[in-house]
Amino acid sequence: MILVNELRGRMAVKNYTQRKLAKALKISEKTLSLKLKNGVFGSDEIDELINILDIKNPCTIFFAQIVTCEGTNKGEGA
Repeated sequence: MILVNELRGRMAVKNYTQRKLAKALKISEKTLSLKLKNGVFGSDEIDELINILDIKNPCTIFFAQIVTCEGTNKGEGA
């Protein structure tokens, strides 16, 4: 699940209404509303949201419960 309030805040900063964002994502406004309500987006949609809303640190919105966002342990165990 994503942090919907953070995403809505980014929408506001970039002056995107649900209607305008749905059009940019090429989905219906109702579909976007349901995705926001459930907090679930596909990986392609997340990629588009990052680009459309110019999100500099996407893990704080989309991956907050999965990763720490502090970086990875590159090279360890590989």
